[in-house]
Amino acid sequence: MTEVEFLRQAIAQGQGSAEADLVLKGGRFLDLVTGDLVASDIAICGDRIVGTFGQYRGVREIDVTGKVVVPGFIDTHFHVESSLMPPQEFERCVLPHGVTTGICDPHEMANVLGTDAFTWFLGASETLAMDLRVQLSSCVPATDHLETSGARIAAQDLLPYAAHPKVIGLAEFMNFPGVLAADPSVLDKLAAFRGRHIDGHAPLLRGLGLNGYIAAGIRTEHEATSPEEALEKLSKGMTVLIREGSVCKDLHALAPILTERTAPFLAFCTDDRNPLDIAEEGHLDFVIRTAIALGVTPLAAYRAASWSAARAFGLHDRGLVAPGQRADLVVLDDLAGCAVAQVFSAGRPVDAALFDARPTIEPIGRGSVRARRVTAADFAAPGSGPSTPVIGVVPGKIITLRHDLTLPYSGGERRIDLDQDVIKVAVVERHGRTLPGARGIGVAFVKGFGLTRGAIASSVGHDSHNITVVGADDSDMAAAVNRLGEIEGGFVVVEGGRVLAEIALPVAGLMSLMPFDAIRQSLVTLREAARSLDVVLPEPFLQVAFLPLPVIPHLKITDRGLVDVDRFALIDP
Repeated sequence: MTEVEFLRQAIAQGQGSAEADLVLKGGRFLDLVTGDLVASDIAICGDRIVGTFGQYRGVREIDVTGKVVVPGFIDTHFHVESSLMPPQEFERCVLPHGVTTGICDPHEMANVLGTDAFTWFLGASETLAMDLRVQLSSCVPATDHLETSGARIAAQDLLPYAAHPKVIGLAEFMNFPGVLAADPSVLDKLAAFRGRHIDGHAPLLRGLGLNGYIAAGIRTEHEATSPEEALEKLSKGMTVLIREGSVCKDLHALAPILTERTAPFLAFCTDDRNPLDIAEEGHLDFVIRTAIALGVTPLAAYRAASWSAARAFGLHDRGLVAPGQRADLVVLDDLAGCAVAQVFSAGRPVDAALFDARPTIEPIGRGSVRARRVTAADFAAPGSGPSTPVIGVVPGKIITLRHDLTLPYSGGERRIDLDQDVIKVAVVERHGRTLPGARGIGVAFVKGFGLTRGAIASSVGHDSHNITVVGADDSDMAAAVNRLGEIEGGFVVVEGGRVLAEIALPVAGLMSLMPFDAIRQSLVTLREAARSLDVVLPEPFLQVAFLPLPVIPHLKITDRGLVDVDRFALIDP
């Protein structure tokens, strides 16, 4: 059908002079402009809404009596890889929760494979029923000198992908110190995408520094963790993306600022959400009902989930139940509880047949875990004395604390101290890029896991995705790292030299080839194994994965309050 023929049909169906392709009959829809619940049929021609505020006849009619229809939800920033599923399995998991549009940043895979990740994700996006948009990863690696990544991506490497219809612009610009210092390579990327959407990442950045960052053309940001930080960013013209993921949970803190007045400038994102949480709680539907339970009005919550998100990213063809809009619709049994009964993506009912019709996408990134085999001796922590900085984990946050502690010390080595809940953490280079003569291993100490024996290792280690391992026993740490090499990456729990639980993630060391249900069960087993080692964190594996992230502030508790020790700035007096 030509575009002219489609328009002719859409106009006729919208006027009611021809039967619509599909009509949702007997229900009400939420008008995000007025906040009214409108009793009306919804007529659909192809992928487009053509009629509301009336009664329509349809070739196919679906009864939605007693239900409420809202626009499809838009996740404004996330990494598919953090779901541990390739895009097609991810879609099968989240689309039934009402997520009809996703704006993803494939920088996890890009840090391993370079621009091949863009090619693969864009190819996959063209097979999906949901609309998966891609932001090109702006910071690969996240920093220039603090870690070893599998690839480097410069401005000229991004440009060949910029014209792809699924590309919106540049993904989260994490190197905010590089922006403020006017680093030439940073400016090259910003200049290349001037006029396009550039997403931000600037945790705790305030005042004049924030002004400079925004002046570089960065328009959205998801790292605000307090109302004060979020309101400053809003007042300076940013759209703030309220994040509620598996580790980073900012909704409770930011819900008070989400009102009907501010909703046009706020949206939701998940950033990193694992399959267990999706299965047990949901996805954006969980975020919406949680926001409403926290006192946000339904109008404000649903605006943020759809209309505001669409406008922030230039997707002007969606976000309302209105003629001319893309027919991304969520049918709810209950508005306040965001109880999803049925989903329509571009006018198509979401069901098994829709997923079964997709062509297969072959995985890439096999054999990408190239870490050398290690021994217990590789995890020794030599030092000049017992005093050392210790990383402090904050449950539900990726921001870490700095503790200056005195640890057991003998034979020139610092050792773990279970009485202080201090164990070892190490990062092992896994891309095969360690320079000759270098060890390729960094060893430190971490506090807050509760772990009293054994080890936990992960090939997911933001953002360069080297192997990260925490443990109370050097031999178990070595066994866990070596096992990840054997299974092409994943998560593993080891005690007494024995593997208690594991999941293989052979797609770039980040994603599984198993279906969602099998991934979910493996994660249940892994959590149980971690708890058997006395781990107290609700999501230990993603917490391990975020420990090496160099672009998140490191805070110290002082008499004056929390101080960002990287920038010597007082954060919370």
